[in-house]
Amino acid sequence: MMAVGKYETHVKPKLLLIEAWARDGLTDEDIAKNLDVGVSTFHAYKKDHPELVESLKRSKDEADIKVENALYKRALGYEYEEVTQEPLYNPITGEPILDESGDPKIAVTKIVRKMVNPDTTAQIFWLKNRRPAAWRDKQDIEHSGQMTNNINMTGLSTEELRALAKAKSSTT
Repeated sequence: MMAVGKYETHVKPKLLLIEAWARDGLTDEDIAKNLDVGVSTFHAYKKDHPELVESLKRSKDEADIKVENALYKRALGYEYEEVTQEPLYNPITGEPILDESGDPKIAVTKIVRKMVNPDTTAQIFWLKNRRPAAWRDKQDIEHSGQMTNNINMTGLSTEELRALAKAKSSTT
């Protein structure tokens, strides 16, 4: 009789759940903990079981795409409808009107179209990551030619001149 490994008992039956965890943003460490296996063991399972790697990749890609879409939408702004629903009441008795299952009947009382303004923070984040050469904080500027440094020392006292000379000699 062949011994069944922990992968077969703790991981393989939960591939769909593992996909959901990865889609929800859990790290490999979180997933390993949820499966009650060590992180190094989980990484070994990924090397030995391509179905696990594919399951993780598929769900993480899906989560990344959803976040990218949400960031893009937030950067540009969007419109949505806010729907207000309230229970229906009998106008004579004031009692709630119930449906067949005994729950209060609900009616849409108001639909309001709202606008979420574009978010400059989302725009900056998007541009810094998508167009780093143009949008990163630090710009690399090349200069060709000579640079001269003309320092006017007229009007300096003897002490100031000595301090400058001492500073210059300590840097060279």
